[in-house]
Amino acid sequence: METAEHITALDEEGRLLATAARKAGTDAEVPTCPSWRVRDLLRHTGAVHRWATAFVAEGHPSPRPPADAPEDLDGDALLTWFEDGHRHLVDTLRAAPADLDCWSFLPAPSPLAFWARRQAHETAVHRVDAESALGDAPGLPVPDFGTSLGVDFAVDGVDELLLGFHARPNSRVRTATPRVLRVRATDTDAAWTVRLSAEPPVAERADGSRAPAADCEIAGPAPQLYLALWNRLPFPAVDGDPALAELWRETSGIG
Repeated sequence: METAEHITALDEEGRLLATAARKAGTDAEVPTCPSWRVRDLLRHTGAVHRWATAFVAEGHPSPRPPADAPEDLDGDALLTWFEDGHRHLVDTLRAAPADLDCWSFLPAPSPLAFWARRQAHETAVHRVDAESALGDAPGLPVPDFGTSLGVDFAVDGVDELLLGFHARPNSRVRTATPRVLRVRATDTDAAWTVRLSAEPPVAERADGSRAPAADCEIAGPAPQLYLALWNRLPFPAVDGDPALAELWRETSGIG
């Protein structure tokens, strides 16, 4: 996906998140994040949006933590705070130069491409969280969470998660003996081979027809795989050793 497409997705996902949060109310429980209520979701995502905006706007060269969200805001005031931060992030990314130089933490063609992609997926996953607070069980089909998760966007998100996040040294998805996990989209030709060992996972993307043998395969439509790998939905289908799917569920959380 191109940077402009990621920014468009970020714009839409943030609007959908705010709409769902307003309908649910800030005191509603978030089934996909059992310890959170909608106010926690808005505070977290709004703080992350402002954190990302600062790197892009200031060209900041090194990591720094997000600022604390305002604990005194709730209800409509909190929603307005979230919407203002989201709008500022979208506008900042659209106005940023292609040669932007600032800190980023996953491989990308440029810092601008990184931040647009990362915030699009951050917001999409949390939009699903907000929609889960409307009372729908998290195991319902993906369209019940909204219509903006297209196949290409979902494939891009799986790429980011498997080839980016879990390639880092802090990934906890590890096995004492080498194992192979395959993730395969059934609505396109994308497949990922994830080699597990005592070291961080090593993933590669390949055409589904050329994927090597695996100890376990997780398969399903790309939008469902995307949300399942982010632990928002059950795995659509698991073939082979279910212990590897359970290992993912237990250890893949991003800190």
